[in-house]
Amino acid sequence: MPVYEMTAYPKTLDIDGESITVLPMRPEHEEALLDFFLRVSEEDRYYLKDNVTSPAVIAKWISELDYDRALPLLALTEDGQIVADATLHRQRAGARKHIGEIRIVVDARYRQHGIGSTLVTELAEIAHETGLEKLVAEAVVAPRRHGMETLESLGFVRIATLPDHARDVVGRPCDIVISELSLGRWSEWWQMRR
Repeated sequence: MPVYEMTAYPKTLDIDGESITVLPMRPEHEEALLDFFLRVSEEDRYYLKDNVTSPAVIAKWISELDYDRALPLLALTEDGQIVADATLHRQRAGARKHIGEIRIVVDARYRQHGIGSTLVTELAEIAHETGLEKLVAEAVVAPRRHGMETLESLGFVRIATLPDHARDVVGRPCDIVISELSLGRWSEWWQMRR
């Protein structure tokens, strides 16, 4: 799979009158990224796959930046504050090299304003252009948790539910939902919407 050229970035969005810049994560974002994850609620962080409040975890991500393996797109305010992080994870070889995985976190104050949808759409376009055929996303479905709605509005379809495969913050069992997006059909649909 070819490395995606980042010539399309940075992009500037107008979100409710505020200028938001979308660009790939770079080494100079390390401090702002840690600050972003420290602002994310403890409950939201609980469901993430890594301990994102650890400076060592963030430093490792920065030191191992490889857009061909994991492409993180960030959304930043004019003052450089990160308000969303969306990543396309890819395997370069083996039986799953045609499938990518999307992970996304949006600052609670910036949800329901199109930033998450924009980042997922950007990553889907990149995935399609680089030859991926499908995207998958995984989410823990717990009370008061949101996120799958955005993916479903973009064409993701629930393909599996793993009952009681996770626990919420107080220990109650929760389902893990896996959704997928077929990029060939999505690309045709998305082009028609433009």
